[in-house]
Amino acid sequence: MADTFHPPAPKDIRSPLRFLLWLVTSQRRRVATGALLGSLWMVGLAVPPYLLSRAIDDGLRAQDSSALLGWTAALFVMGVVNAVVGILRHRTMTKVRMDASFRTVRATVRQATSLGAGLRSQAGAGEVVAIGMGDVQVIAMSLTVMGPGVGAVLAYLVVAALLLSISPLLAVVVLAGVPLLAVTVGPLQRRLLGVGSEYRQRQGALTELLVDVVTGLRVLNGLGGKDVYASRYGHRSRELREQGYRVGAVTSWIGALAIGLPALFLALVTWLTARMAAEGSLAVGDLVAVYGYTAMLVTPVYAFIEGGSDVARGLVAARRVIDFLGLRPGHLHDTGRLDAPPGPAVLHDPASGVQVPPGALIALIGDRPADAPAVVERLGRFTPSDAAWDGHRVDAMAPDQFRERVLVADNDAHLFSGTVREVVAGGQAIDHEAILAAIGSAAATDIVQAMPEGLDSVITAQGANLSGGQRQRLRLARALYARPEVLLAVEPTSAVDAHTEAAMAAGLRAARTGLTTVVTSTSPLVLELADTVVYLVGGQVEATGTHQHLLHARADYRALVSRGAEEEEEVSR
Repeated sequence: MADTFHPPAPKDIRSPLRFLLWLVTSQRRRVATGALLGSLWMVGLAVPPYLLSRAIDDGLRAQDSSALLGWTAALFVMGVVNAVVGILRHRTMTKVRMDASFRTVRATVRQATSLGAGLRSQAGAGEVVAIGMGDVQVIAMSLTVMGPGVGAVLAYLVVAALLLSISPLLAVVVLAGVPLLAVTVGPLQRRLLGVGSEYRQRQGALTELLVDVVTGLRVLNGLGGKDVYASRYGHRSRELREQGYRVGAVTSWIGALAIGLPALFLALVTWLTARMAAEGSLAVGDLVAVYGYTAMLVTPVYAFIEGGSDVARGLVAARRVIDFLGLRPGHLHDTGRLDAPPGPAVLHDPASGVQVPPGALIALIGDRPADAPAVVERLGRFTPSDAAWDGHRVDAMAPDQFRERVLVADNDAHLFSGTVREVVAGGQAIDHEAILAAIGSAAATDIVQAMPEGLDSVITAQGANLSGGQRQRLRLARALYARPEVLLAVEPTSAVDAHTEAAMAAGLRAARTGLTTVVTSTSPLVLELADTVVYLVGGQVEATGTHQHLLHARADYRALVSRGAEEEEEVSR
């Protein structure tokens, strides 16, 4: 089946209503089919009362067996037709809801991917989780109004016309009564918008706190802060519960009125028709028909009220979604249209003076821990800078082209859940031999061998079932498997022992032969294998050369590397 997904245009996320309309227009045929089937089904519900009245007047009262049999058969056939149309309507509207859900999810995931590293600073993981777990379903349900909602309007007009042919008074009562019922619920639906928006906001904040607690549970246990965060979560959870009660109160009133008001309306019309029948101004068959028409109106009136409630909740959910879709990744949201260099070229960071020639393994080390990673972020287009590639600013280049060729391998990059094979492959096509080679280069073969199902063993989200060193090796394996033209790696060996680090450094060197690689590290084992070591002091290039050359030429460099080696030795212990 062809992929019909197109992301929402800027005009589609200007308001919650525009977003819902985008979901509708994205599947015009299916929505039109659902509206048609919903209309046929709703209008079809008005036909049986008419057929029943004819069976009574033309058959029972006239004692005409053939007429009675004919109208009864017609009533049976109409019931079958309504059942078939109802099934088709339900299936179609289920597809409409599913399509809306998938489109919302894809738009959200696409936006999260587009934000990249800027996601954390603008929206928490809890907000994204809340959208996926709650808002998507609420938005999808609001589209149900396109089926029975449209049909309810037509059914209401058809019944009014039928009643007009029987009694103008009853037609006026119906024409005036049904809109009055819908208007009565209007204030409650506006109230639902208000309390629902506040509830949704608190829900996102609470989910964010829960994500923070779960992901940082080990750290909290070590620091003794678990009870503090648990107490904070409990307090906010109780606040959310109270807000939920307010939302539930409004929703319950809407639900009660959606059932109760039509019942009162039915009682009123039944009383009027009974009086008219008793006075002789209404035939028995017409009495039955009017009762059937009015009873049938319970369904469209309920659809009016329930549909309005669904749309109100959908607008609240859509507001949260478009707020997320409207986020912009700061400096990364640019109009860069320049093509990336046609081939390998020099990367230059004017802020520090670092120059990275193509095809070389460059190691960055600074007297301040944050300086070397800062250079990587500028070269990798993660922060605003004048960094250039082949003489052109990287932020002026087409983002997609740049990301295809330059990969920043952060030390805490996210590990998605999946098999080892899927985790290492990342977004690339799976090549079994290449995966094994990347795992071997990252000194991670023992990880796979220790797992019960090898490459098919499951890694949980963020590698929670792995140690810190194992996660780091799989991150390096993933980066090597991607085989980018330029790899910018931040401390890729900081969480392993000296023996494993030496194997990782050698594997990195071999795997990246002929490709441009920049590594930040204070480890002598990594620095020794670099073609050039760039030593930063105060964030500026102070000296360059091989590791051995700098050891002999710079006492401060020698002291820094020695301190780094001592710290790593402490970690490995």
